[in-house]
Amino acid sequence: MVEKRKYFSAFIILIIIFGCSSDYASKTPPTLDLAQKKKTEQLNEAIVISAKSHTSIADDYRIGPEDLLEIEAYNVEELKKTVRVNSQGDIALPLVGVIRVKGMTTSELEKEINKRLEKYIEETVVNVFIKEYRSQRISVVGAVEKPQVYAVTGQMYLIDMLMISGGLSKDSVSVCYIMRPTPQNKPNSRAETLVVDLDELLIKGNLGLNIPVFAGDVINVPKGGIIFVDGAVKNPGAFVMRGKTTLVQAITMAQGVNSVADLDDIRIFRDNGKGDRDVITADYEAIRDGMKPDIILAENDIVIVPTSDVKNFFSGFINTIRGFISFGRPW
Repeated sequence: MVEKRKYFSAFIILIIIFGCSSDYASKTPPTLDLAQKKKTEQLNEAIVISAKSHTSIADDYRIGPEDLLEIEAYNVEELKKTVRVNSQGDIALPLVGVIRVKGMTTSELEKEINKRLEKYIEETVVNVFIKEYRSQRISVVGAVEKPQVYAVTGQMYLIDMLMISGGLSKDSVSVCYIMRPTPQNKPNSRAETLVVDLDELLIKGNLGLNIPVFAGDVINVPKGGIIFVDGAVKNPGAFVMRGKTTLVQAITMAQGVNSVADLDDIRIFRDNGKGDRDVITADYEAIRDGMKPDIILAENDIVIVPTSDVKNFFSGFINTIRGFISFGRPW
């Protein structure tokens, strides 16, 4: 399973995700022409092929209330049980007592039972199987053929849900984002949004981006273009383009800059179609004051507003790997 953090700073995100070069490359937002239609068909074909070839990894699944578990322990007949997880996420077993299994994988539960049995038996082998999965509600919205809330069972992955929802519609873009609520067992944590490059996942076959999805997740495939704004802004995240979207409009979508923003060194990272990104430097203050023309953004542009004390940070970027962006969100 891909490990996901609640927060990345804007600069760390770019280092681990996108390579960039120093040349400016102008690129207008794509339109829904024949090429876009063929691109959508290509992505949908990849969804079907990937879904058929993908085998869910049971050990990724997190046990939850109402799951039915089958438990066996070698040489411990008392533990040969089929038990249903109660509404609080607990089970009760002879010898080992009550265990809070909610959020555990089957391998984690096996280790916990083994640990508790150490006082009674020198050596045993514990096996836990999920005999019946609870129903999970996962939403798929936006530019898919059948957007709705789906009741699914077992461990689902992003490709599974795109397949179930009928694939991408003709007005989709080649990214999607997964909005994940605050975990119930971690009340002090924050919700997050994971942004996945569908070209990387489906066309280039980077299955590391086929992340597991869980109950409560909302998978959103935006209609039209999407842009990302991060750094010294009040509400960083992914935003849907409304027709032609300019730099000033994008920063307005992010609720404006904060007090530590370096307004004359804003950077726009733009896909140049060669596997990396070109850098466009913008003086936001001059644009806002009408001294320079506003910049029209392209689909998948990443706008980074640096803080004033790291103005020269960008000069050290090198080409690295691409992946997914994780924006922390207060719930």
